[in-house]
Amino acid sequence: MRRRALLGLAATALASPALPAPAWAQSAAGQGAGLPDQPIRIVVPFAAGGPTDIPARLLAEELGKVLPQRPVVDNRTGAGVVVGTDAVAKSAKDGATLLYTTVAHSALRAMFARLPFDPLADLQPVALVGVIPMVLMANRDLPVNSLADLIALYRASPGKYDYGSAGNGSALHLAAELFLREAGGLKVTHVPYRGSAAAMPDLLNGTTTMMLDVANNTLPYVQRGEVKGLAVSSARRIPQLPEVPTFAEAGLPGYEAYTWHMVMAPRGTPEPVVTALNRTINGVLAKPEVQQRLADLALQVRTDSTPASAEAWLRAETAKWEPIIRGAGIKPD
Repeated sequence: MRRRALLGLAATALASPALPAPAWAQSAAGQGAGLPDQPIRIVVPFAAGGPTDIPARLLAEELGKVLPQRPVVDNRTGAGVVVGTDAVAKSAKDGATLLYTTVAHSALRAMFARLPFDPLADLQPVALVGVIPMVLMANRDLPVNSLADLIALYRASPGKYDYGSAGNGSALHLAAELFLREAGGLKVTHVPYRGSAAAMPDLLNGTTTMMLDVANNTLPYVQRGEVKGLAVSSARRIPQLPEVPTFAEAGLPGYEAYTWHMVMAPRGTPEPVVTALNRTINGVLAKPEVQQRLADLALQVRTDSTPASAEAWLRAETAKWEPIIRGAGIKPD
């Protein structure tokens, strides 16, 4: 997928006027989709052209084929994901403003001492778009050939080795800390970078010894043999790396970690509106061509989520990551 083409999908995002909830209900009854007459604004609290923005724009493109007008994508960055998320939390409860967010949302309460909103109380999950597994990579010259070897190496020399991540509190950082805890409380020094692309050179040259990264970023390095792929963080192996075992297969049962994508609305948005949005999003995600384009980004699409199941997922992820964040003393940069 070409980034330039995706970036051309939306013009500069404009705030949309509120649409009363009854209009949504009438539209849902008449059209079966519950779609508004004005553009939906999808707020992405990440930079344009990044790994979250690209799927969000693809979703906006596909929604534009069933909505009267294509949704506009509004990249609102700042304070991690706080600025963009706050904008949605305080928007009208009419379904015209949505949040496209990631696992970072489940870390907000533990990461920040104060927030201008409550991540659970002020926002309503609409649909879980999908999940992206991660791959644990080791430096090619490190004397290990399996996850068990890596654990033994770290256990024998606590504090001697370093690992890289995309930054403090990033999904990659949290996944690595979960691995170290689940492996028996291994002591490995965290080195944060400004994104995984910045961290990769030091993994390649041996400055750091290990890194977890999302599958679509790791594939070329593992496939070319530039790093050792030791384990994937999903319940099953991924087709792109069939030779790399899951953490459970490699000797660490119960370990799973994903970055995930979710659409949310302000809490208090009428249930018929949320249901209509969920139905429409699931409908476009079920299209084979959409699934293939997202699979190219290693995003495993979910087409059967409900607002209730998405809510359960979010709360389970929050309960999973908050103890990791607090236990490791992770704070935002």
